Amino acid sequence: MSLRPTLETRKAIPTTEGAGVKLHRAFGFQDPSELDPFLLFDDFRGDRPEDYTAGFPWHPHRGIETITYVLNGTVDHGDSLGNSGTLGAGSVQWMTAGSGILHQEMPKGNAKGQMHGFQLWANLPSSLKMTAPRYQDIQGSDIPEVVDDDGTRVKVITGAFWGQRGPVDGIAADPQYLDITVQAGVKKTFRIDTYRRAFAYVFDGAGAFADASGPTGVLLEKEVAGQEVNIRDLSGNRTLIRFGTGDKVTVQAGPEGIRFLLISGAPIQEPVAWHGPIVMNTREELMQAFAELRNDTFIKPAH
Repeated sequence: MSLRPTLETRKAIPTTEGAGVKLHRAFGFQDPSELDPFLLFDDFRGDRPEDYTAGFPWHPHRGIETITYVLNGTVDHGDSLGNSGTLGAGSVQWMTAGSGILHQEMPKGNAKGQMHGFQLWANLPSSLKMTAPRYQDIQGSDIPEVVDDDGTRVKVITGAFWGQRGPVDGIAADPQYLDITVQAGVKKTFRIDTYRRAFAYVFDGAGAFADASGPTGVLLEKEVAGQEVNIRDLSGNRTLIRFGTGDKVTVQAGPEGIRFLLISGAPIQEPVAWHGPIVMNTREELMQAFAELRNDTFIKPAH
């Protein structure tokens, strides 16, 4: 096995989206080849309803898939095809926009006013850009969770991992989407297919991700489970870690443990023409999509 090097570690950037939702963007609207097939990743959370309840009113999507994972609170959603529902805590919606859809997502806090969720955009290959839209709404109780002997917990949202397979299927990028919790002081290695692009996103606690060029952070400032840990080497809340090639990722959990998403997918390696919520392969296709929005032919009839 070869350890994936850490190409980059960076903090998510505060951003406002929708009708005024305050969130943090880990990546998006930059170089689309960087994490191909993934285009954008947002972390929306808060305990002040005024920061998120304006939500994401009606807007279009074409040529991509949007993945919403809710940890706290709920998200009401509806679309131009008549679908509607509510995503509860722990649930996932994998929406294949395909040929085009108009939809809205309206977050609501829990009883304490807390809201927390993530949205990931995955690109579609040219052969599926104009496929029929579809939803996969998955309840939290249907997402398998594996617990290892050392207390490591992995929720398998999509892909196969440790003998379990996530309930989301039929996705173009054949992704693996894992929600991982590692206990304080535990060092853990996770296998990833060599040919996938991969990133981690830390959203609770902290940890040191191993780099092929050196040790994970031999800690000098605090002891964790009998091991010295260099706090300066730890990646904490709202941190993106982008990995190079290899077939494993190793993390050393910090003094309070770590919880992070580990996401990987097969790169599409096609040209990208992207403006806002519409992602096509050529500028001509992009211009056609916006022309169709203007003349009300954006939504295609079901076959």
